[in-house]
Amino acid sequence: MEKVLVTGSSGFIGGYVVEGLLRRGYDVVGVDNFSKYGKVTKSFDDDPHYRLVEGDARDGELLSSLLADCDHFIAGAAMIGGISYFHAYAYDLLANNERIMAAECDAAIKAHREGRLAKVTYLSSSMVFESTDHWPSVEGDERTVPPPLSSYGFQKLAVEYYARAAWDQYQLPYTIVRPFNCVGIGEGRAIGDIDVTSGNVKLAMSHVVPDLVQKVVKGQDPLHILGDGNQIRHYTYGGDLAAGIITCMEAAAARNEDFNISTAESTTVRQLAEVIWRKIKGDVPLRLAHDPSFEHDVQKRVPSVEKAKRVLGFECTTGLAEMLDEVIPWVTQAVADGRM
Repeated sequence: MEKVLVTGSSGFIGGYVVEGLLRRGYDVVGVDNFSKYGKVTKSFDDDPHYRLVEGDARDGELLSSLLADCDHFIAGAAMIGGISYFHAYAYDLLANNERIMAAECDAAIKAHREGRLAKVTYLSSSMVFESTDHWPSVEGDERTVPPPLSSYGFQKLAVEYYARAAWDQYQLPYTIVRPFNCVGIGEGRAIGDIDVTSGNVKLAMSHVVPDLVQKVVKGQDPLHILGDGNQIRHYTYGGDLAAGIITCMEAAAARNEDFNISTAESTTVRQLAEVIWRKIKGDVPLRLAHDPSFEHDVQKRVPSVEKAKRVLGFECTTGLAEMLDEVIPWVTQAVADGRM
């Protein structure tokens, strides 16, 4: 049975990835220091094929010891939050994530040379396309468009340079994965999150889907959105992202390649608000109020997903309505429990 190390295994996307790996029959070792949410419980914690190591992904010696008998490495650990994070922790996002990447690559280079590690699958971000002026964003555009303006986007672009540099110098095989706008359950309010008020409601995570849901559940009317609501996103189910990440890890055709993993469906924030409102409020008329946007609130984020379909035969298939059928009851319960 092959073994996979996943850093950031208790995080939002990481939890979906671990669940997907276990379902496919892998032994999984997870590393997380619970710095974002604090101690969290996952459905797979007691799975006999899963071992959680509480530790810091910046600890190169720890990663080296864990990678010594691993076949694959999904490098997912990062300091990450909603859009408010980009401003409140501009330096920390850059500095801490650089330290994580250096430790992960150092350990992976050693494990590939001395052990059985076949490849590293790196989690990048759609934010590498932050400064683009044309759409859809195709793999390769990140190296020709202007660099990201946010320190978070800039560091995620650096992740991709780490991946390619480790191959160029040490022949460490890689796949780069760019998830787009994850939607799912299991995310909580981050430790150190900056309080942001939207109308009469304090935002939970500065992530638009759970925040809109909680505002509707709490009775906000008119419903507050950032800016004019014409921002375009591709809201992608966490389970689909995990399946795409694991496919990238497994596929021989993904070696030394990069892939956008995303739904093909474009949705504006205004359209998202309408769908959420209808699912919760039915025929009650929707009224919108408009709050000022954040500086790094990218107005249009549209990926090309053709390469993943052509090379890997992979597509994200879960529609927005189906995602919300899972998210709305979860957020509603979190509000009732006082967690939001």
